Amino acid sequence: MIEAAAARLRDLLRPNFGWITLVAAIALAAMGIMAQETVETLEPGISNSQKRNLVVALAAMVVMLIPHPRVIGWLAYPMFGLAIALLIFLLIPFVPESIVRPRNGTRGWIDLKVMDFQPSEMAKVTFVIALGWYLRYRESHRSFWGLVPPFLFMLVPVMLIIVQPDLGQSLAFGPALLVVLIAAGAKLRHLFSVVGMGVMVIAINVTLVLMTSGVPGEPDYAPWLKSYQKSRITSMIKLASGDYSEVQDESYQQHKAMTLAGAGGTQGYGGERSETFIEFYKLPEAHNDMIYAVVVNRWGMLGGFAMMGLYLLLIGSMLAVAAATKEPLGRLACVGFAGIFLAQAVINIGMTVGVLPITGITLPLVSYGGSSLLFSFIMVGLVMNFASRRATYMSRPSFEFDGRAGRRSG
Repeated sequence: MIEAAAARLRDLLRPNFGWITLVAAIALAAMGIMAQETVETLEPGISNSQKRNLVVALAAMVVMLIPHPRVIGWLAYPMFGLAIALLIFLLIPFVPESIVRPRNGTRGWIDLKVMDFQPSEMAKVTFVIALGWYLRYRESHRSFWGLVPPFLFMLVPVMLIIVQPDLGQSLAFGPALLVVLIAAGAKLRHLFSVVGMGVMVIAINVTLVLMTSGVPGEPDYAPWLKSYQKSRITSMIKLASGDYSEVQDESYQQHKAMTLAGAGGTQGYGGERSETFIEFYKLPEAHNDMIYAVVVNRWGMLGGFAMMGLYLLLIGSMLAVAAATKEPLGRLACVGFAGIFLAQAVINIGMTVGVLPITGITLPLVSYGGSSLLFSFIMVGLVMNFASRRATYMSRPSFEFDGRAGRRSG
C-alpha cells in the first residue's frame, strides 16, 4: 500500500497540463477574493468568508486526486441521482425555509449550517461525469435519434433548476452536453440541426417578447415567460440601443455594472478609490453576479483582459488534458468541464457589459459562493487526476471514430 501511494504521488508530481489548470484556477480565485475585498463596505466580511470557502474547496480538490477513474465512473450514476434528488427536495413546498434557503425568490440552497449548499452546482459536475460514463463505449449517438438519451440526461436537471426558478444555472448544461457529444464523435450535421432548432426557438421567443407591449388588455405573445424574464430581454435591448429610459427600473443593475466597468478605463482605479466608487454606486450583487464589473473598475480593461486570458488558459489546459489522456471517461469529463467554465464565463461577462440579458449566473472561481467555488475546484481536482494517470494498454476501445463510416479507429 505504501508503494502504491508513493507511485501515485510520483504520478501526481509529474509535469502535465493539469498543473496549468490548477495555477489558472488559483489565480482566478485570488482575483475574486481581492475583488470581494473591494466591496467589503457593501457586504462586510465577504472576503474572509470566501477565504474559508477556498480552504474547503482546495481540500475537496485534493480528495479528488485519489480515486481511480473507474471508481469515479462507478459512482457517476449514484452521485447524479443524488443531485437530482436534492433538486427535487428543494421544490417540496412544506420544507421549512430554515432548511431550504430562498434567495431573490429562488429556492436553490440547502442550509447545512457550515455553508449554504446549492445542489445545482453539484448537478452540473455529476451530469458531465454521468454523461461521460454513459457515452464512453457507445456508438448510438452517431445517429440523430441516438442523441435523445443524452438530451434526456440534460433535460431532467435543467427542468428542475428552471422550476426553482434559476434560469442562469440551467444555461451551463447545454454547452457542456454539446462539447461532450462532439468529443464523443457525434455527427456535426446532427448537432448543428439541434443547435439550429434551439437558436430558432430563442429567436422566436425574443421576437414575441418584443411584440408584447406590456399594456394591460393588450395581447401577450409570450405568456409562458415570466414578466421579469421579458423585462430583462427588453431592457437589455433598449440599453444596447442607447435608450436609457429604464435605467432606474429594469435596466438599473445592468446600467450600473456597465458604468462601473467603463469608468475603470485602461488601468482601473486601484483598491481604495475603486472601493469608494463602488460604495457610492451601490451595485446590486457586486460580490456575486456582477463581480466582473468590480474587476474592471479596480484593474481596468487590462485587468478584465487578464482575467479572460486566465479563463482561456484554464479551458485550454483542460482540453489539452483531454487530448493527452487515453481514458475515455477522463477525456469526455475534461471536455465537459471546459464547456461549463466557458459557458458561465461568456454569459456572465456578456451580461455585465450589456450584450446579454441578466440571468443570474456566477463567474466561476471569481464570484462569491461556497458551492460554486467548491465544485469548481472539484472539477479542477478531477482534471488533475485524469492528467496524472499513466496510459493503460490492452484496454477496451472507446468512442473514437475515423470520421468515414462510423467505424472505430482505436
